[in-house]
Amino acid sequence: MISRRLDGRNVLVTGAGTGFGAEIAVRAAQEGAAAVLVHYRKSKGGAEQTAERVREAGSTAHMLQADITSFDDIKRLANEAYELVPRLDALINNVGDMAADQKSWREVTEASIDHVLAVDIKGTLLMVHEFGSRMLDDGSGAITNIGSTVIVKGSPRAPQYAAGKYGVLGITKSYASAFAPSVRVNTFAPGFMQTEAITGRHDWQHGRKEKLEAATPMGRVPQAQDLAGAALFLSTDDAAHMTGVYMVCDGGYNMIGA
Repeated sequence: MISRRLDGRNVLVTGAGTGFGAEIAVRAAQEGAAAVLVHYRKSKGGAEQTAERVREAGSTAHMLQADITSFDDIKRLANEAYELVPRLDALINNVGDMAADQKSWREVTEASIDHVLAVDIKGTLLMVHEFGSRMLDDGSGAITNIGSTVIVKGSPRAPQYAAGKYGVLGITKSYASAFAPSVRVNTFAPGFMQTEAITGRHDWQHGRKEKLEAATPMGRVPQAQDLAGAALFLSTDDAAHMTGVYMVCDGGYNMIGA
């Protein structure tokens, strides 16, 4: 049975038209969220499907479109969000770019570096800045930035992706300090999940999945919905004394700790 840890709260999930973001949005509804704001950039069809699943789970769903690499778009997104709900209790910054089409570091281009860093660092920073400022005015809130365990070992496939996710840690810690104690800011770092962005890759289809499963103590690579509840934990009262945290959820693959 799923507990109602978010009962009556308003939650915004970015990149909720597909993949992990969609599962987080639906899980928020299952956990009792009053309203779930489903953000998308171009996956309108996917966002409509997510919104319908949110409604089926018992929450009000609103769809919002924006390009988070644009500060003007982010400000518009915030204005539209606060027209729909009186306050925002939780923001899940799920949008990120992992250069999924890139097979090797040899394929790095300046355009790819610019885009990945614009999404992962600039976009995350500005989302935290804009929405966090408004949460401060309201007196409380929780922001979770979706990071990655890629920063632990790096990415020989796409170093710009590892660099972008490492930047998310700096954003998290900086704003966690700036917004304390009213607004908490944390990073949730999942390991590999079976999303379309991963399962469609050439290396995944030619032995990578089996190698990862063998190297993971939990013995499997989970579906996105399997980690959605863990990601939302940082937005609940159970995490009330957690801010500036890098929380890993990877089945023991990296065994990070003292």
